[in-house]
Amino acid sequence: MSRHPYEILVRPLLTEKASAGNDQKCPQYAFQVAIDANKIQIRRAIEAAFSVEVVKVNTVRVLGKRKRLRTRKQGKRADWKKAVVTLKEGQEINLL
Repeated sequence: MSRHPYEILVRPLLTEKASAGNDQKCPQYAFQVAIDANKIQIRRAIEAAFSVEVVKVNTVRVLGKRKRLRTRKQGKRADWKKAVVTLKEGQEINLL
């Protein structure tokens, strides 16, 4: 069963560190993706949503930070998954 691309792609990561790869010969973009999505699903979702050709997908599971609430109770932010997508040379995604 295939999912809609925007069910897999949660949001683009528009940070200074993530956008440093945009100026390279083969540009790289970072996205927050569904935690259960694999590299093949991420590749297909990027290609369908932005009409570009993906060369490589790297993923990493990011653990949520432990945070203290207003009292002495401990809370935790949600775990999430980050994907760094490398595009074919000369292609780009306009995220702004």
